[in-house]
Amino acid sequence: MPLPPFDKQKLVELVQERALRRGEFTLASGKKSSYYLDCKQVTLHSAGALLVAQGMLAALPEPWPDAVGGMSIGADPITAAIITAAGMQQRELLGFLVRKEPKGHGTQRYVEGPVSPGQRVVIVEDVITTGGSSLLAARRATQFGLEVVEVLAIVDRLEGGREAIQQAGYRCRSLMTIRDLGIEPPEN
Repeated sequence: MPLPPFDKQKLVELVQERALRRGEFTLASGKKSSYYLDCKQVTLHSAGALLVAQGMLAALPEPWPDAVGGMSIGADPITAAIITAAGMQQRELLGFLVRKEPKGHGTQRYVEGPVSPGQRVVIVEDVITTGGSSLLAARRATQFGLEVVEVLAIVDRLEGGREAIQQAGYRCRSLMTIRDLGIEPPEN
């Protein structure tokens, strides 16, 4: 079943409506901000999950990677949406999750899912600020034996994360930046 084409403007509008909050916030990076992007309000919404999946599938590098995944919990619904949409197109794509801490029982691994060392993967992310969580996910995936080919995010806050990820040797792209949401990045 073919998916409708990705509509970036619809995704921008949904992020503005559901995920963008104004006020005083401390981000995961520790930085202070006058706005917060809670993209789970989009990725856990049926229309939002579909839009994100459409955009990310269209953005996957050729040849397609073997799998997509990222840091739990932000990347979990993104991963699920992408692999479901790939399945609707009858294209094979695996998903994986990267834990913040290894499970205390069972395999005690950071990386969970049907992936194997040597496979090519894309790290998916909801919001990039400093790039810290994407780099941690990439590091753990690499330690597991996966080949990370790219980091792909929904929103780039334009606060140095893309550059940090690229400096670490990974390609980094996003479906949108904060400028698409009418926000200018802070001056460095």
